[in-house]
Amino acid sequence: MPATRTTLRRSLAAAAALPLLAVALTACGYGSEAKDNDKVAPAAKGEKIGGLDEVKIGYFANVTHATALVGLQEGLIQKELGGTEIKPQVFNAGPSEIEALNAGAIDIGWIGPSPSINGFTKSDGQNLRIISGSASGGVSLVVNSEKIKSLDDLKGKRIATPQLGNTQDVALLNYLSEKGLKVDANTGKGDVTVVRQDNKEIPASFESGALDGAWVPEPTASKLVAGGGKVLLDEKTLWKDGKFVITNVIVSQKFLKEHPDVVEAVLRGSVKTNAWIAANPDKAKASVNSRLKADSGKELPAEVLDPAFKNVEIINDPLASTLRDEAGHAVKAGLLEDPLLEGIYDLTLLNKVLKAEGQPTVADAGLGVK
Repeated sequence: MPATRTTLRRSLAAAAALPLLAVALTACGYGSEAKDNDKVAPAAKGEKIGGLDEVKIGYFANVTHATALVGLQEGLIQKELGGTEIKPQVFNAGPSEIEALNAGAIDIGWIGPSPSINGFTKSDGQNLRIISGSASGGVSLVVNSEKIKSLDDLKGKRIATPQLGNTQDVALLNYLSEKGLKVDANTGKGDVTVVRQDNKEIPASFESGALDGAWVPEPTASKLVAGGGKVLLDEKTLWKDGKFVITNVIVSQKFLKEHPDVVEAVLRGSVKTNAWIAANPDKAKASVNSRLKADSGKELPAEVLDPAFKNVEIINDPLASTLRDEAGHAVKAGLLEDPLLEGIYDLTLLNKVLKAEGQPTVADAGLGVK
């Protein structure tokens, strides 16, 4: 059944464009090429899948993107691709990754649910598909305990999120609304001041006293705790069974149609990576840190890495029903009007891989391509 055309608020379109200004000066035009990649991961070798020279993969240097970090670092994804070389790009924000996907600068990406919904909606369902899950949880509200002693103390405070309209921003706005606190979604002003700031900048702002708290993913949450903050709320406590999608895998519809064998190989590498992480948690944690160092030049100290890694659940299931709920939260917050969800998933190749690996298949909550 054809999807109904949906409309985004102009403010959301503007928010999606803002990160592009920050990354336009990078060599790639959208994200940053992973640094020293030839030194930290095995090179492509063997037969090219379908004769394709390369596949461009995007991800964040976040612990919530552990599948991508470990899969690239350990060569588990590259192994499945043979001689088809991975060209990795690191992003700081979901909207810029969506723009890169739209422009053909990447083919496949690890990304949060809100940018996925926004991108799919803005394109009238023409640009991407979600093809796998990757992570659940790993998001907390961390506060200055001297200024905020309980969840009833949020009024009048300054709380940061990574970006207007991103997954954590939507979650915070929804939570504040449920608490009866009014905030203008676009300006961030109201009973609580919502400050949109890059994850890399939030810890310094928090320690300087410019922020009273932040609703952020790992490892930023654990960085704040290491800097004296206190976890006031773990977002998983707000969800049924403590599970909600924080990272999924998307692909360009064009690339999926033209190179399904390559997409299947990447998914096979992703599933095998997740199994390797589960079987080797300590090695996986070290692998995450090595990749973070390669991508950003810095490792995480143990007091940050250990709790961050523990707080993130690595999964194959996209937890599709929670994506539907997150879309509803965005509507409630005033960031989306009638989000398009029908057809956002295509789990055909993932379930094929899971069956081959002897693992249970996963469902799309009725939101799969027809």
